[in-house]
Amino acid sequence: MANDDAANESLRLDRLLVYLRFARTRSAARAMIEGRSFRRNRKHVQRTSERIAIGDVLTLAVGGEVRIIEIVAIPKRRASPDLAKTFYCEYDRGINSGLDH
Repeated sequence: MANDDAANESLRLDRLLVYLRFARTRSAARAMIEGRSFRRNRKHVQRTSERIAIGDVLTLAVGGEVRIIEIVAIPKRRASPDLAKTFYCEYDRGINSGLDH
């Protein structure tokens, strides 16, 4: 039963990208992963089937920009754009982020 809980706490990267609306289909997600530099916790992603868990930090190129997100919850299905944003926290890449007053 512990294995079932662990399985529910993670999700394949290609499926996660669809659920979080970074890609429209798993095929499109696969193309993104294979064609760009994706990192999970600072390590290059090797497979589209890598499991992503809560707390993982993803660095991905989307729409010509680099985005850094931390997974805060695992979605059960594809969500609306507003709801999808609640499953991750996006970090600003700026050098002085959070220091400007």
